[in-house]
Amino acid sequence: MNYSELVNEAMKAKEMAYVPYSKFKVGAAVVTKGGKIYTGCNIENASFGATNCAERTALFKAVSEGDREFDAIAVVSSSGDFTPPCGICRQVLAELMPEGKIILANNDGETREYMVEDLLPVRFEL
Repeated sequence: MNYSELVNEAMKAKEMAYVPYSKFKVGAAVVTKGGKIYTGCNIENASFGATNCAERTALFKAVSEGDREFDAIAVVSSSGDFTPPCGICRQVLAELMPEGKIILANNDGETREYMVEDLLPVRFEL
């Protein structure tokens, strides 16, 4: 699959970010095995623990709509550079899409692809 559409959707989602504290916008777009795309942005809160990352927003939207089989997720940020998922997001990715791809894109249109397992080779499990 060509992930350019997924990256473009993540770029659009980034613009919806609510980031009054950090000013650091992140957008994500996850594609299901069936080809449906869900987007998410980071949403900050004055109680920083209540903040939610773009990757989790996109995945949680998909799960809440009944989708549970994912192919890939694209992640972009306002830094203009490649922005990998944080540790919490890596754990969620490892549980919800353990065999999925993570596509990181920068502002120059370059991408880097990783398997979820590459970024979290040993995940927490119950």
